[in-house]
Amino acid sequence: MKILQILENNINRRHIDEVVETLRDGGIVVYPTDTVYALGCDAMNNQAIERICAIKDMKSAKTNLSIICSHIGEVAQYAKFDNNQFKLMKSYLPGPFTFIFPALSKLPKAFKGRKTVGIRIPENDIALAIVEALGHPILTTSVEGRDTDYICEPELIAETYQSTVDIVIDSGRGETIPSTVVDCTDGEPVVVRQGKGELD
Repeated sequence: MKILQILENNINRRHIDEVVETLRDGGIVVYPTDTVYALGCDAMNNQAIERICAIKDMKSAKTNLSIICSHIGEVAQYAKFDNNQFKLMKSYLPGPFTFIFPALSKLPKAFKGRKTVGIRIPENDIALAIVEALGHPILTTSVEGRDTDYICEPELIAETYQSTVDIVIDSGRGETIPSTVVDCTDGEPVVVRQGKGELD
């Protein structure tokens, strides 16, 4: 496992390239978002997705999976939404929200059997730079730890995941409140987890 320091106000492109190369090779990285630190992998790599599911003990066929897109235009390749839902995303993204939509078939085998996908476009330049350089979404799920410090201090996150991830990005102390999850699969949006984002 390797720790790379990448700061939002001074993004090291060489480090971003190293992260992307690791993702393309099926690796797993810990990276910052606009909420908590997250585990990520190439969302088009089935084996990498299964690795993350194993790390977090997620029964992959039964667990909702979320992806990070670089912009709303990209979302249309992976999720189905109407004009009102498009306007909703435009109002709140980039931001600390996960919007759940019906999934489209372009997603890989690990998503099969699931009818939905969570969509994230975080307000974090590092996360967006990784997705843009990769050329397609990354799978995302929040890190876990025994207490608050273990989910927001990169050194302690690295200690937790030292044997299971390939890179930990150190972008300073992270936040402790996750994204707000909004279910958009049945007409009106419904907040199913209140997090950092406030939906009017």
